[in-house]
Amino acid sequence: MDDDARAHPDPAAEGTASRPDEPAGRAGTWPAPSAAAPAGHTGAVVADRYDRVVWHDTYGQSAALRELAGELGERHAYTADLLTDAFLAAYKAAPRLRGAAEMEHSRLVNHRVVAALLDSPGFAELHRETVGDPYAAAMAVLAQAGALRRMLDDARPARNRDERADRARQGAGDAVTLGAEAPRQTDDEADGDDGDDGGDGGDGGDEDGTAPGPAADAVRQTAGDAGDAARRAAADAGQALAVAVPGVPGAARGAVARSAAGARKEAALMRAWGVGAGEQERMSFDERARLAERLRTGRLAEWAELIGRFRQMADGERARKVENATGELIGVTLGDDLSRVVPSELASLGLPELRAVFAARYAAGELMLYDSRGERATGRGAVIACVDTSHSMYEAGPGGITREAWAKACALALLDQARYGGRDFVGIVFSAADKLRVFRFPAGRPAGPDRVLDFAETFLGGGTSYQRPLTAACELLEEEFNDSARRRGDIVMLTDDDCGVTEEWMRGWNEAKRRLGFRVFGVGIGAPRVAAAGSVLEALCDNLRSVEDFTDVHAAADLFRVI
Repeated sequence: MDDDARAHPDPAAEGTASRPDEPAGRAGTWPAPSAAAPAGHTGAVVADRYDRVVWHDTYGQSAALRELAGELGERHAYTADLLTDAFLAAYKAAPRLRGAAEMEHSRLVNHRVVAALLDSPGFAELHRETVGDPYAAAMAVLAQAGALRRMLDDARPARNRDERADRARQGAGDAVTLGAEAPRQTDDEADGDDGDDGGDGGDGGDEDGTAPGPAADAVRQTAGDAGDAARRAAADAGQALAVAVPGVPGAARGAVARSAAGARKEAALMRAWGVGAGEQERMSFDERARLAERLRTGRLAEWAELIGRFRQMADGERARKVENATGELIGVTLGDDLSRVVPSELASLGLPELRAVFAARYAAGELMLYDSRGERATGRGAVIACVDTSHSMYEAGPGGITREAWAKACALALLDQARYGGRDFVGIVFSAADKLRVFRFPAGRPAGPDRVLDFAETFLGGGTSYQRPLTAACELLEEEFNDSARRRGDIVMLTDDDCGVTEEWMRGWNEAKRRLGFRVFGVGIGAPRVAAAGSVLEALCDNLRSVEDFTDVHAAADLFRVI
């Protein structure tokens, strides 16, 4: 008999091979060990060693996954295999499910649950966010925790039947194994009784595998009974799985939809706050989890969409910006910019006797140049955003957006602008004269997300003072000039209040502005009078505008063309 025949014997053949009414002296054949069904797989998703290493590493880093595994394991068996399958389904680029026939009966519930997850309409959308990302795949598993609990509770009767089927199958295998070992044991006993190591094994059976009729019949009967019991248990388990777990597909759809929504939201938060994929990959699991939690629950969490739109707008304005554009020609002036020299000046270079005159006029800055009116070239020094966080900045405007949220979104876009141009950025959060915090982001160092969030979430409250933050900004630009001789910094004042300054301070301000060559841009947020003619902010700024509609991120678009 070949292996397949032994593994799946014909019932009729079994009946004729050994009937109870046959003569007791009839010789038979010992059942082979291969008659036992092979052990099935415990994992529903096909995975290689690398995939499992990723899972074990992620599991070891995630306290939440370990807590979930412990909680489910107290109530249900084989939940560690289920969590592994759920993770691999989300993580692998092309997850492949084993056939149900390949599984251990005790894991068929796991197989049904994972199959329902993979078949859910929203799984492809979830998979786009989680593929190849262990953290995102783990978060998807955690988001499905509630549904997994319900599905496992509903499937408990089916799980119990599956375990009985496994025990019956194991019993059948043990019976066959015992039958195969019986000849050897009989031979050993016979050898011991005869005292002759070279004997024929007594009555235990021949070397060709034949056995005395009664012994073979008894073993075969035991194996047959165990096999029948295993098949009945497997059929019972299959029916129980179909009947007891009808809600699995619906629960899986809900779980996948929720986890997909959570994955999309977290990815959008990361993008809005400028945390790129490369930066996320460099974070440990715990660091990324803490950052995601902070983004979800922080002071400006509900304004993430506004922050993202502001940054996209600024990025678009950068793409449109032309460095050193000549603008509209309005006349002729004097200077030493060779790119704007009028043709008559250049013609003098063609006469040897006039070349010395050209050189002298160039040295003196007296060449005739085309004069133009247009946007001034961008600065080269630090970009400093002074953000008012007085009590009134908490007031909401159109769309429910607060003045603070609009100002912080603009400031974060300015941070991107500075880093794009290789310039230092400084965020100064101010309110009253005694309340000020300075956040420095040097151009040569990464702007860590925690530091960016510290800047964005700082709110001081109280009144408003212009002198304190602007003095701090001047000192920073002075320090930069002394250290690296860089001039032409840019200060952006974001405020909703107008307050006075002393004449002495104003004289010092104007002197510093002339010496350091910086520009000042002002934005009156939700307060037209702040940007009106004759206001203090108007006197301080070179460029001033008022913003009333806080849903309009383009109200300050020109800032990103000239800064």
